This record gives sequence, structure tokens and C-alpha cells, in this order.
Amino acid sequence: MVPDNLKTILLRLTQKEITLDQAVAYLNVLPYQNLGYAKIDHHRTLRQGFPEVIFCQGKTISQVTAIFLELATVNHTVLATRANRKMYLSVKKYCPEAVFFDAARCLVYGMPQDPIFKGEVLIISAGTADERVAEEAAVCAQVMGNPVKKLFDVGVAGLHRLIDHYDLIHQAKIIIVVAGMEGALPSVVGGLTDRPVIAVPTSIGYGANFGGLAPLLTMLNSCAMGIGVVNIDNGFGAAALATAINRLIE
Repeated sequence: MVPDNLKTILLRLTQKEITLDQAVAYLNVLPYQNLGYAKIDHHRTLRQGFPEVIFCQGKTISQVTAIFLELATVNHTVLATRANRKMYLSVKKYCPEAVFFDAARCLVYGMPQDPIFKGEVLIISAGTADERVAEEAAVCAQVMGNPVKKLFDVGVAGLHRLIDHYDLIHQAKIIIVVAGMEGALPSVVGGLTDRPVIAVPTSIGYGANFGGLAPLLTMLNSCAMGIGVVNIDNGFGAAALATAINRLIE
């Protein structure tokens, strides 16, 4: 299978949108492109099936804009996480097709019109306060080609809210469970299904939550089978893992 970035170069060449010299120049930076402050890994699609993702936190607006535009020249899809509206407005000046998902803090170019994979990814959040992380997981999973459904605010303080959606849980191929506070929800979900459950602890909670450490430890010590745990607030990591599982299923 020819990766998207290489297909784009060849397609633009055959359609005479670029010259042969320009195509050669693109191919020369395919392994990586050195911008001085960043080395863009254009080879990522070849190795992992999805282009390099921009982690915006800690980067300047101009850096995010430049990296985003360079990635967009050779990829059908570009994803930037932990972005803000100022970054979006800067990118949109040069890439009008870019879309900003405010709740998820994700900046996207080329959202797939139809899912690439068949396996449905269900995103479950314990509380409304966890939704930023849950939305990041949902948007990233969708960008990566997964069909996504969401089930929010069904934490263990009111389990009837979760049980009411028992059928939805069993329809999913992969389940991402996002929870803060004590982080018990993934254990409950893991005990209800034989599907792989990806647990995401969030930093939401009072002092003894320790910025997400309490739910992280709860999830790591779960007695339910088939639960994997990603880092605190890492909705993107959960989506990437779900995509890797779906790719193997396909």
C-alpha cells in the first residue's frame, strides 16, 4: 500500500500540478524536513500508517503554522493536538480547509468523510468535567479513520446511567474510558465486556486526586481483564492505540 504522502506527490505530478523538479524536491525531504526548530518526520506514514501529529503545547503560533502547512503539502490529513484558537486562525489564513474542534483542542485538515476501519470505537466519559479529554480521544480517533460513538457523563456515582446503554457497549469493538476522581469506571466497563478497554485517567479531582495520579493508580490496579492504561489526560494516545488495534482487526 502506497502511503498518502507519496501518493499525493505522484498524483500531483501526474496531474501536472507540480513539475518533475518539484516532485524530486518533495521526495528529497520524505525522510524528514529540517526547519531548524523542528524536524518534520514525513516518513511517519510509511512506518505507522498515519502522518506525524503536531503537539502544539509549548510551540509558538508561527511554529505550529509552519509545521502544519508543511505537513499539509504532502498529506491528505493533518492533526494538531493541544491547539488554541489563535493557532487555528493563523493556520486558516493559509489553509482555509482547516477545522478547529474547540472542546477537543484539536486542529484538523482533511477529516475523512467516511471511516477507514469498520470497528466502532466507543468513547465513554465518567463526568462532564472529563469531556475535554474524551473529546480529544473522539476527534483523534475519527481523524485516524475510526467510526466513533460517544457516551458521556455515566460515572460510577450513578451506574444506572451506564447500564441503560448496555447494548451500545457490546456493539463497540474497542472502548475508551475516560475518568478522573478515583478512576473506577474502566474497571466497571471492563467487567461488562470482552472488548479491549483503553483507560484514560484525567487530572480532574480534589487534592488527593494528585493531578490524575489517583485514577492512574486505580486503573493500573484494576481487577477487570483486558484493560490497558495510557498517560494522564492523554486522549490522543488512547485514540492512537485504538487505531492500532483496529488496524490489526482489519
